[in-house]
Amino acid sequence: MTSAMSATLTELADGEDWKVGVDIGGTFIDFCALEARSGRVASLKVLTTPDDPGAELMTGLTLLAEREGLDPATISRFVHGTTVGINTVIQRRGVSLALLTNAGFEDVIELARLRMPDVYSLFCARPDQLIARDMVFGIPARLRADGSEALAPDMTAVAEAVAAAKAGGAEGIIVSFLHAWRNAVQEAAVKQEIERLAPDLFVFTSSEVWPVIREYERTTTTILNGYVHPRISGYLTALEDRLKSRGVTAPALLTKSNGGLMNAADGKRSCVQMLLSGTASGVIGAAWLARRAGERQVLTLDIGGTSADFALIIDGEPQFGTGELIGEFPLHIPSVSVSSIGIGGGSIASVDQHGVLRIGPESAGSIPGPACYGRGGSEPTVTDAMAVCGWLGHSEMAYGQLQIDVGLAHAAVARLATRIRRPVEATAQAILDVAISEMFVEVEKLASRAGVDLRDFTLMPFGGGGPMLGAFLAREFGMRRVIAPPRPGVVSALGGLVADLRGDFIRTVFVHLVEETVPVLRDALEALVREGWAWLAAQGHDGPADLRISADMRYLGQSFEIEVPIEPAWIQEGHRSAMEAAFHAMHAQLYDFSDPQGEVELVNLRLSAIGAGPVLEFPVSEKEEPSAASPERLIPVYLGSAIERIGLFRRSALNAGECFSGPAVVAQDDTTFAIPTGTDARVDRHMNIHLTFAE
Repeated sequence: MTSAMSATLTELADGEDWKVGVDIGGTFIDFCALEARSGRVASLKVLTTPDDPGAELMTGLTLLAEREGLDPATISRFVHGTTVGINTVIQRRGVSLALLTNAGFEDVIELARLRMPDVYSLFCARPDQLIARDMVFGIPARLRADGSEALAPDMTAVAEAVAAAKAGGAEGIIVSFLHAWRNAVQEAAVKQEIERLAPDLFVFTSSEVWPVIREYERTTTTILNGYVHPRISGYLTALEDRLKSRGVTAPALLTKSNGGLMNAADGKRSCVQMLLSGTASGVIGAAWLARRAGERQVLTLDIGGTSADFALIIDGEPQFGTGELIGEFPLHIPSVSVSSIGIGGGSIASVDQHGVLRIGPESAGSIPGPACYGRGGSEPTVTDAMAVCGWLGHSEMAYGQLQIDVGLAHAAVARLATRIRRPVEATAQAILDVAISEMFVEVEKLASRAGVDLRDFTLMPFGGGGPMLGAFLAREFGMRRVIAPPRPGVVSALGGLVADLRGDFIRTVFVHLVEETVPVLRDALEALVREGWAWLAAQGHDGPADLRISADMRYLGQSFEIEVPIEPAWIQEGHRSAMEAAFHAMHAQLYDFSDPQGEVELVNLRLSAIGAGPVLEFPVSEKEEPSAASPERLIPVYLGSAIERIGLFRRSALNAGECFSGPAVVAQDDTTFAIPTGTDARVDRHMNIHLTFAE
């Protein structure tokens, strides 16, 4: 999307001290805090508490108060990302729901788009739906395609469906009718009747969650919203109470799937908007760091305890899309484009029935965690393999909360080594090789879809495990550059700090792009603009703001659209030819083909309302004098065939301008950077480590 419309509002002066970003992952909760007046940055990792989400937040605030002198009362900006929503879907721990749809369309979510998850597998199966078939109820009601009413909803049938839903244990009801994107009146009437009959049930309609054409996409998005609603709403309420009890007066802002922010009140209803909050926030933070370092083309690699996430930053900007998978279900709202694979630092290595070494998707998580954590884990993990090879175990981890026990890691990998009849170190290396190979396949798919050559990109690894494996993955792709930010382990928390408020809105217009339909587009644009400004006002934003407009367009007869950035003046002043030209150019860019004489359809108008966040200034070194860095000591590391002694560097001891060569290990509080043979490393003024592979 391109900037299309902007307004500048008065920005309030910042008179407080601390801005705090928090991101909860599968193993750790990350904190990144900036003291505004001094520019001092504090970061922290705390082990998660899966049985009591949010308790680790209080632990982290206590530690920041003790170690950094952070007074919760002086927090002026508090941004929070969480995996509660996505974990609820993946683990299928959401609430029981019922679906009310048109009579005769009860199988809409079962039919979906008639695609198998893996078209090349004879054994793949479609996932069980989040709503069982016997909890789907058809209601006699019908709107025509133009939005006019052909048959009013049968309220007797609604009452019978509500009674059956309650008898079946439903805690909430989803209402999704045909053509509700055109006219929401029937859904609104049915919702009102349900609330009258069963005030103890919550109700979501498709027209209020995401009013877009195509009933399956609209329905499944609304179902996801309802499925996670009670857990997210309860979690956010508890979060606000806990913050208030600690004296935090700043309102809680939440990271969203689209890389932006919203307030907690929005989050309790628009739960689907924050399903990918953590992964999206990481990409936003990485893009900000990349632009600071002068990198425009970047592949991000975020490895946590349970998964590895990949995203492309092109021309300094993250890429956006729809259809991202949440577990086994597509999410049809705008989100930062991220590809994921179930391989993380805690992923368990095993041998299948055919004797083949497998990594994940099972994970040791934070409890009990990898064997080397000494918290009761006994299965060999990727982290254990790194410890056995010697890359880990030379310093405390997670800001002193963990001490790597190489002996326990060795014992866990040894049991696997016995099964595959290989030496322990060779088995550990095999675990790392398989993990990197699995990531290679997923990244290759991402690059192919985007049509990019990764040799033109720089890899930015982050998360607790990204720097451990990132350089090895980059080498496999022939990438020549890697950049490790100063605090890789808390980039997702940083992303929340630097993110803007962002609300996405859509209007399906579904018209031929001809002169007669320009008034329809003008009316839709005006409605979107009003909605965007109203949303920003509801968020309490009074700083610089920007509205970005795009359109989903296609040639007449095509089944799918492409998103095209447009200028609002083209609609307001009736410049239909400018919209057509932009579509033809985008189609040619994506498919190497366009038909300037072809008739064009405009399906959806989209608007992103962006409220700029505060400008943050992070410390920058005044000097960058080239010099050779000296290792703290030499350590033994298994380099694939033999053990060699290589340099161990402390990140805190490195200065801007210092250089060294791999193989080497850079140890720091939040992660460990493993640097392979044949590389040169340099520290820049922002304290990033730039890694360059030899020709």
